[in-house]
Amino acid sequence: MKRHNLAFIDLETTGLDPEKHEIIELACLLAKQIPNPGKGPKLELIEEFEFKIKPKHLETAEQMALNKNGYNDADWLFAADLEQVLKTLSDKAVGASMVAHNVTFDWNFLNKAFSTTGIPNKMHYHRIDTMSMAFTKLYHDDRAQAFSLGALADFFGLKNDRAHTALADIRTTFELYKKLLGV
Repeated sequence: MKRHNLAFIDLETTGLDPEKHEIIELACLLAKQIPNPGKGPKLELIEEFEFKIKPKHLETAEQMALNKNGYNDADWLFAADLEQVLKTLSDKAVGASMVAHNVTFDWNFLNKAFSTTGIPNKMHYHRIDTMSMAFTKLYHDDRAQAFSLGALADFFGLKNDRAHTALADIRTTFELYKKLLGV
């Protein structure tokens, strides 16, 4: 894992169930790990990208999810097709280990999307969860009472003025990861 690039990924979805809800936004920040003796790796930003994705089944969407994610027809007018987005992600994140906040949620949606579209997932199979990292590191710190991305951003003094948009959240996750590593 030390040799792999890291693919920080955040998704916004039309609900919580990957069997019936869809990905409507994806952001990825690719970073190279650079050895940093005695500490966690330094991270060199390689590239970041984001896509709004055309939903195919808005009728199954949860209105609360759409409201939280800021979905509206105007902003998604020129959204990309899921297949195009997954192909781009697969090609750019070859061999990278996925990093996400609550990685299981994002992974379940991505895995379902790759499976449904038949596009190969070329990322490495290892995944890193910043929520689990924070829980482990801050368990005994009474100031840490919640482990959501927003709560941890507040705890570490990180700004996220556009929470629940994929690019803003993944940039915050990237900064949180660095804070958790102490780099």
